[in-house]
Amino acid sequence: MVTLAMLAPLSARAQGVELRTLKVERRDGDLVLEFSTRLTLGPAIEDALRRGVPMYFTAQAAVYRNRWYWRDERLARGTPTWRLAYQPLTAKWRLSTGGLSQGYGSLSEALAPLTRVTGWALLEGEKLDAGERYHVEFSFKLDNSQLPQPMQIDLGGDWKLGVERSLRVE
Repeated sequence: MVTLAMLAPLSARAQGVELRTLKVERRDGDLVLEFSTRLTLGPAIEDALRRGVPMYFTAQAAVYRNRWYWRDERLARGTPTWRLAYQPLTAKWRLSTGGLSQGYGSLSEALAPLTRVTGWALLEGEKLDAGERYHVEFSFKLDNSQLPQPMQIDLGGDWKLGVERSLRVE
């Protein structure tokens, strides 16, 4: 009996966000960010999606100039948001960002575009000084604040998906 109880957590599917790559580089003078994540949704989130509740995922990146005499100066901030929804009548997954919307046949296909972003221009080259030091604060998360109000009242640990990192610009 004790052995089965100890093995049960091992068989449960792990959920969360694992940041596989995060890279900031200067490309054509501009500061560009690329990231890829491994996103594993928990059973409660998948169940809510299949019942027609849309989920919103947000990536946020802010560029700061390091200053020794005051707080670091924020030069730019970007926050793209993706809306993931299941449409039961057509049995299709829909991923929307900005004014674009794309349909997919499976959940894994729908998650693929939001787990890998390349060429995200954070800051134009003319705002960067050669002798200055900069850093980027990055986060990627499930945005629980955009869930329907009744669902926000009793959110457990299954609903806390996110990762944060800080990265120096070389």
